[in-house]
Amino acid sequence: MTTENNNSYTVKVYHGYGHKHNLIVFGHVFSGKPFLRKKYSNKTLFNILHIIRLFFINPLPAVKIRLQWRNQSIHGTTAADGFFKFEWESDTDVPAGWHPVTVDLLNENGGISSTGEGKIFIPHITQYGFISDIDDTVLISHSSSTFKRLRVLFTKNPRTRKAFEDVVNHYQLLSQAHTEPDVPNPFFYVSSSEWNLYNDLDDFFNHNGLPKGAFLLNEIKQWHQLFKTGKTKHHGKLIRVARILDAFPKQRFVLLGDNSQSDPEIYAAVANKYPEKIAAIYIRNINKEKQLATEEMMTSVQNKNIPTCIFLDNEEAISHSKVIGLIE
Repeated sequence: MTTENNNSYTVKVYHGYGHKHNLIVFGHVFSGKPFLRKKYSNKTLFNILHIIRLFFINPLPAVKIRLQWRNQSIHGTTAADGFFKFEWESDTDVPAGWHPVTVDLLNENGGISSTGEGKIFIPHITQYGFISDIDDTVLISHSSSTFKRLRVLFTKNPRTRKAFEDVVNHYQLLSQAHTEPDVPNPFFYVSSSEWNLYNDLDDFFNHNGLPKGAFLLNEIKQWHQLFKTGKTKHHGKLIRVARILDAFPKQRFVLLGDNSQSDPEIYAAVANKYPEKIAAIYIRNINKEKQLATEEMMTSVQNKNIPTCIFLDNEEAISHSKVIGLIE
């Protein structure tokens, strides 16, 4: 995904999303060459070293960048952590599908020091869109236990980490719900995991055959914050979900998460703010001690026409989706 003109710099462009009048793409600029996985191993030490290297990064703040979209050029500057976000309106029609975009790192003379390539996801206008958490919703992560979470993160790779049983089947059914085979419903994966893990997560999703979509992750972390991975404030997640809803006013959304952290509270708040935009809420009951609190949170959704499902496994969620007519 990233093309380098200069090994001293890296422009990393993540999958963006939008439509003609509201296009969004994110990325980071780093000093040095990125570490990319070249092989997969079951050896624990190999996987530990891989994860550690993902957090040994040197973001470049306040550098000038330029987005190239078709015949448009848009200039910007990176934030303190090297992060950038471009949001713009296309001056030409944009058909549904994946479209290339490039971001250039500019030097003091306006020349190009390095270039990153990415893609923007333009969904078809379908009846439904889907917003899903990742850890302990799709990917077995043990988020509520620091020791188990780090053990899985350090000892597994994207090809050996496990998805929950039937989650791929459920998500594939949802991707084709009330639409044509060549017009899948859009998926957005919003997580508290950091951008450091973007490549590994993308690899995991591709390897397991999960619906392709746009990732919206959390602020990048440095090596000294490694043991805090996945443990960040969740207010940003609420903002990211709201931005997706605002970006696609013609679609109703299904929210999928778990109760290991804050998904019930976030999704209830979203449903109360956008009562006509939410078609259903699914919460995996990963923490049975929180089941009562989760049920109370789902009861707090003011629009009682929004179906909610607290489930143990995806077979139960699939049955619920059939009952409410979400899938056939």
